[in-house]
Amino acid sequence: MNSKIKLHRNLIIGLHNALHESFFEPNKYADKVLERTLKFNKKWGSKDRGFVSESFYEIIRWKNQLEFFANRKLSPESINLIIATYLLYNKMGLEPFPEFEKVYVKKIKDRFKLPFPSPSIKYSIPEWMQTVLENELGEQWSREINALNVPAQTVIRTNSLKITAENLIEVLREENVYVDYIKGYKDALIMQDKKNIFKTQAFKDGLFEIQDASSQRVGEFLEVKPGMRVIDSCAGAGGKTLHLAALMENKGHIIAMDIHEWKLQTLKQRARRNGAHNIQTKIIEDSKTLKRLENSADRVLIDAPCSGLGVLRRNPDAKWKLNEEFIGRVKEEQRQILQNHSNLVKKNGILVYATCSILPSENSLQVENFLKENSNYELIEEKKLMPSVCNFDGFYMAKLLRIK
Repeated sequence: MNSKIKLHRNLIIGLHNALHESFFEPNKYADKVLERTLKFNKKWGSKDRGFVSESFYEIIRWKNQLEFFANRKLSPESINLIIATYLLYNKMGLEPFPEFEKVYVKKIKDRFKLPFPSPSIKYSIPEWMQTVLENELGEQWSREINALNVPAQTVIRTNSLKITAENLIEVLREENVYVDYIKGYKDALIMQDKKNIFKTQAFKDGLFEIQDASSQRVGEFLEVKPGMRVIDSCAGAGGKTLHLAALMENKGHIIAMDIHEWKLQTLKQRARRNGAHNIQTKIIEDSKTLKRLENSADRVLIDAPCSGLGVLRRNPDAKWKLNEEFIGRVKEEQRQILQNHSNLVKKNGILVYATCSILPSENSLQVENFLKENSNYELIEEKKLMPSVCNFDGFYMAKLLRIK
């Protein structure tokens, strides 16, 4: 945290409003809330924007700790107290703003010295989540949540349909954006510092997409080749679909499916920018949509809906929005999708089941149960990317061969 910045009251008001929206207004997601906040406050300079962005995410990430230090639960009335606690913890003085009038600085600073009463406060997660992680990951759980509390760095994927990674580094350097190679990744580059790269000409020209290094492993894992027929059956806005198009060198046919038409519309726009011409979008209206595609694909990717526990470093608000009931529902959804979409693969074709979760019950156990009921498939390989080991998002992927 930059303690040199001069804090203006309108920054505190903007931060307060963004936190209120994110925590106390239904269906508001942190990334969109922040985007709107920054758009609305066009007069803020780059340091101001940096301060609000970083503080917003760090307060969301460390909510439990800050509540403990402040000795108050976060509520619409206590947001300013939590902001003050965050500033004090980061050794920033409190300006004499009316928002901080009733803050007892000494009381808060005294609490910084106290030991945390529970792991859920230490790691800043809900108690139910601690129990679930402990039950599923054993002793390893705290190592993983520790890694997931480190803010994610921005990783981009070179669009190999248009440019090589080497040339992209040069092009970005000309726009004062500096990136480095990531060892062991062909097209992934990591940003050296935070910048709004959506404004670069390189992005507008479709030379890269933002995609975490672990997510890029999924496309490679599918082993696609130019000329194949590939179905991305939960394509969403198409990050992995676009990667598949690049890996296939625009040759062959990709059918990108989803139940949400608006996501497929976003994918179409991105595909145009990327120069990816071999993608056809198809909305899943009912079981007939799947029926028509049975036994037709060389490769099927099921990037299944999941808890998203592997991507908490970039979506820390999910900690407070998730609940056990949702995870139970999503596991049933995964089971059904895996069963129904497995029929799209032709004999000797490959199915990849992937999630951005670190829970075995969403991952290897789903695959085990599927194989028990489907003797026409066998497991070739599975990969578990754990945040504490790979330093990127947590992902799981299983490669299944249809043998009959």
